[in-house]
Amino acid sequence: MSLRYPLVLASGSPRRRALLAEAGYVFEVAPADVLEPAAPECGSTAEAVAWVEAMAYYKARSVATGRAEAVIVGADTVVVHDGCIIGKPRDEAHARQLLTEHFAGRNDVITGLAVLCPAASVQVITHVSTVLMMRAMTDEELAAYLGSGAWRDKAGAYALQEGGDKFVETMEGSESNVVGLPMEALERVLGEVGEACRRCFEKLS
Repeated sequence: MSLRYPLVLASGSPRRRALLAEAGYVFEVAPADVLEPAAPECGSTAEAVAWVEAMAYYKARSVATGRAEAVIVGADTVVVHDGCIIGKPRDEAHARQLLTEHFAGRNDVITGLAVLCPAASVQVITHVSTVLMMRAMTDEELAAYLGSGAWRDKAGAYALQEGGDKFVETMEGSESNVVGLPMEALERVLGEVGEACRRCFEKLS
């Protein structure tokens, strides 16, 4: 996809970078220099959606302030399990708690996506949800998973691409969303932004 402005990922996540690169995008990385507040611990799916959309915009906006001539992509992911909104674990003890108490059963993985093009006064904010049914870990699997460190910096403390997939019984929705960036939605949104930028330049010419 060809964009008039450079594409900038407002995230330092190696998983999001890998997804963009594997999809063939040429982009820059400019992690959002913001203090991320902890997600609320309890709330409905609607509240989780509002949270991730706001956080995605917050991250993208912080980068867009100094990059008006760019298309900025921000994202934020949480997991909703039994009415609990779960972000990234604070430490290994917290990861153990999440994987013990908020893992087996239904998990709604929700990613907020914000794409901004300040020069064309365009912004699109949306979200994508993927439903996972997870099986419980055995004590041995839990110990091995915690020891691997794969839980670090992961919403819900698990990652499909680092061994978490063997615990998934069923998946409904985007797999890339679970990894951290819903690529199908991003491609659609970038198409909308690119078209808006083109129309803007036609009006100016």
